[in-house]
Amino acid sequence: MPPPTRLTAEGLIASFCPDAPAFVSAFRDTPGTTVVFGNGEVDRTGVLARNLKAERVLVVTDRGIAEAGHLDRVVASLSAAGLEWSAFMGVIENPTTDTVDACVASARACQADFLIGLGGGSSMDTAKGCNFLLTNGGSMKDYWGSGKATQPMLPSIAIPTTAGTGSEMQSYALISDARTHAKMACGDRKAAARIAILDPALTFSQPARVTALTGIDAIAHAIESAVSRNHSETSLAYSRTAFALLARAFPRVLADPGDAEARAAMLLGAALAGTAIENSMLGAAHSAANPLTAHLGTLHGEAVGLLLPHVVRLNSANPSAAATYRSLESAAALPAGSLPDFLTGLLASASLPSQIEFPDSLLPALATMAAAQWTAQFNPVPVTADDFTGLYSAARSRN
Repeated sequence: MPPPTRLTAEGLIASFCPDAPAFVSAFRDTPGTTVVFGNGEVDRTGVLARNLKAERVLVVTDRGIAEAGHLDRVVASLSAAGLEWSAFMGVIENPTTDTVDACVASARACQADFLIGLGGGSSMDTAKGCNFLLTNGGSMKDYWGSGKATQPMLPSIAIPTTAGTGSEMQSYALISDARTHAKMACGDRKAAARIAILDPALTFSQPARVTALTGIDAIAHAIESAVSRNHSETSLAYSRTAFALLARAFPRVLADPGDAEARAAMLLGAALAGTAIENSMLGAAHSAANPLTAHLGTLHGEAVGLLLPHVVRLNSANPSAAATYRSLESAAALPAGSLPDFLTGLLASASLPSQIEFPDSLLPALATMAAAQWTAQFNPVPVTADDFTGLYSAARSRN
């Protein structure tokens, strides 16, 4: 367990990124989500849920989170608040439509009127997906896109146990079609959590590899959202602050997993990056990562990480993107122009690969699939299948 250090979001942001605007510390630009931050805050889950009129709660999580003891703390808090609860522990990495359907069945069985997503992004996305179908009916593909839910949705709380996806701050669920393997981004502001509980103490149970993979993913979110074609001055402030926190804290967590301040900065940075995504979008690194996961089973954080330095180099041909990268470097006290090499160095420090092997015959399929990904259109430099061929070739092992 971490030391009982009193850390605040405002204090961490002031320390890691002193020029961040005040609205960033206040999480002003969320999709209706209130942030509760601090060690031990998970023990307030029951009171917070009761204040939102919960009576019968379904906790959406996985068995690893339960084995770590986090589920016990949440349900003890729910019971202490006089609430009925059930748990769905069937969440998988990269949740599918089948995962969501099973979660809906559990929610109906316990007549849930409130949902809690507990764990990584997969748990929170599964809870959102369940919310769509439970309240609006149909299937996940009916909500592919934005704002397609016509009926009210259940209130929910998101409790991340990894410093990674920032899903707790977003109104989108990323669900894979169990038959076609297409990743569907299904968004509606009604699906956003009412409260996000950011308890840094929960992240200490992460295995080192999970810390590495989710940390790289969070850093990619901060970088890609900063240069997205859909970015604004507001979203850029969140991206820049997130990167300052993550870039400074990630090496510390890798070197000392017990560093309480760095753990807290990582969790806060991931949430800020998630807020940036909600107000911006991602880009080519995420577009290129999804085909590697679909065709080769490459873990998402690993796939994004090994492609990100090459995408940064590609995008640096755009003067506006290059200027934004310099702003990120300045926020994290990095030398100008060092971002690609800094990212490659992080991969080495995290024991993650910077290259990937695959047969020649797979390259056209990877490039075609990457160019068709939703996030590709938001990259600051237009990217075609030929561009993705170049990116994959740059990241490909020569052995």
